[in-house]
Amino acid sequence: MPRKLLGDYPVSLLLKLLEIPGSSSREKPVLDVILQEALDAGLPQDAYCFDQAHVKAKHGECGNLIIKLPGTRRGPRRLLMAHVDTVPLCLGAIPQLGGDYIFSESPRTALGGDDRGGVAVVLSTLVRLLHEHPAHPPLTFLFTVQEEIGLVGARYVSRGKLGQPKYCFNFDGGLPNAIVMGATGDEHLDIVIHGKASHAGSQPENGVSAVTIAGVAIAELYREGWLGKISKPQGEGTSNLGIVQGGAATNVVTDLLEIRGEARSHVPEFRAEIVEQIRAAFERAALLVTNVSGESGQVDFTHRTKYEAFRLTESDPVVAMAVAAVQRAGLEPLPKISNGGLDANWMTSHGMPTVTFGCGQEHIHTTSERLHIPSFRQACTVAWELATGAG
Repeated sequence: MPRKLLGDYPVSLLLKLLEIPGSSSREKPVLDVILQEALDAGLPQDAYCFDQAHVKAKHGECGNLIIKLPGTRRGPRRLLMAHVDTVPLCLGAIPQLGGDYIFSESPRTALGGDDRGGVAVVLSTLVRLLHEHPAHPPLTFLFTVQEEIGLVGARYVSRGKLGQPKYCFNFDGGLPNAIVMGATGDEHLDIVIHGKASHAGSQPENGVSAVTIAGVAIAELYREGWLGKISKPQGEGTSNLGIVQGGAATNVVTDLLEIRGEARSHVPEFRAEIVEQIRAAFERAALLVTNVSGESGQVDFTHRTKYEAFRLTESDPVVAMAVAAVQRAGLEPLPKISNGGLDANWMTSHGMPTVTFGCGQEHIHTTSERLHIPSFRQACTVAWELATGAG
């Protein structure tokens, strides 16, 4: 017998989820709670499964959780989804209520509303369905892992287990009436710079500094407008060199430096140009920096697509359904294009066009993060309309 829902269940569920550690690749405790909440509400044992996304990705402790309900009325299957992982800055967060907001009790941690807010919206919708038994089409609920480290769960989701949904809706960060119908693509960069070691005090002229090579390349890229926000006649995008590792001692000319970065653009061809500009700058710098004997360094440059850009239109059926649901919830639809990556990127690449909504999260990935409770409740209303409303 399902237990009775008491009080403001979505908010109490959200507070419960925010307290659980679950950074990328370590989401099992969160998924255990999600599944138990659904089972306690009467979910049949044969209605859920875990896929092998973590095995395909070769890291992580569990895959995506997939829950399917048969329809009580005919219609195409709909999918509601959210990612369960949070960024490392959220570890140790204790949620605290204050007026219309939930925030982290500690000023040193982020809250984790990205994306426990989305999880609470989707899960509370499922639990309400199991309690109230309204008429609804076939539904799939997807809780993905490892979104924050490259949309891994959505990339490797077992599509055959989803039940061939026609309309897909993702709940992530931002406003509940923001209908995100497109997002940028991202190219991951690995740059390994090989120099030549020497004693930095007695014979620095014999060394080739990998750090100096990187500095020359970065200076050129910054000067020519290929780092940070990029705006050129042929296109727009962004790039960042976010991780730099190397060196073992101050008295040794550094002979090895590893850099990881990214290039983003909504246009694949321009994203490829950004990548090429970065590669060429590092290779030129490696030839320019030499030691007293004329020896130079070397650069190993590789890149891979983390996720491809997508762009839906307002005439797409899934967008039209999203607009109608927002309007039925009493909100004004706000179509948007995102410069960040979303699980929707990979879902759309898999042939399942996906619209993303926010749940009231603000200042995500920072210690100022907070969640606006009235907006969260509005997101719950939008999700309910998507699950049960007319198609």
